[in-house]
Amino acid sequence: MVDTDRITGAAKEFGGKVQGAVGDLTGSKRDSVEGRAREAQGAAENLYGQAKDTVRDAADTVADTARDLGGRVRDAVGNLVGSDDVEDRARRAQGAAEDAYDRGERYVRSAGGKAYDRAGDAYEDGARALRQGGGAATGRIAEHPIAALLVVGLLGYGLGLLIHGRD
Repeated sequence: MVDTDRITGAAKEFGGKVQGAVGDLTGSKRDSVEGRAREAQGAAENLYGQAKDTVRDAADTVADTARDLGGRVRDAVGNLVGSDDVEDRARRAQGAAEDAYDRGERYVRSAGGKAYDRAGDAYEDGARALRQGGGAATGRIAEHPIAALLVVGLLGYGLGLLIHGRD
């Protein structure tokens, strides 16, 4: 199951690439910078979703392996009932398997928590940079409203040409 952060992150990343490319084509530094910031934010969100998926998959694998190993130990003990020495060894083996499972689960959860924290920090940094870029862009638009309208009109015209093609 794919995490929704991966999907929204990929969409934001693609939108940022398009906005940055349009900004490069039109010479709009604002759109270029804002697009790159949105692209970085989307990439961070996508990585965050990938980290969550990886941790979930690893935890499932560890749990499945421990269950399988525990079942095998139970079956072996069941087949050897009557021998106290074999039963004792089987119980110790099962205990060791449970300990290994517990250590593996703690390790995976710890790694997942660290990845989650780092991805969250990257996401917040990207959002902050996007807000700062948006604030700077708003200031520029307020200073030069006619130029901003002209740029937006040209962007709309260019996107219309890209979408519908030249006839």
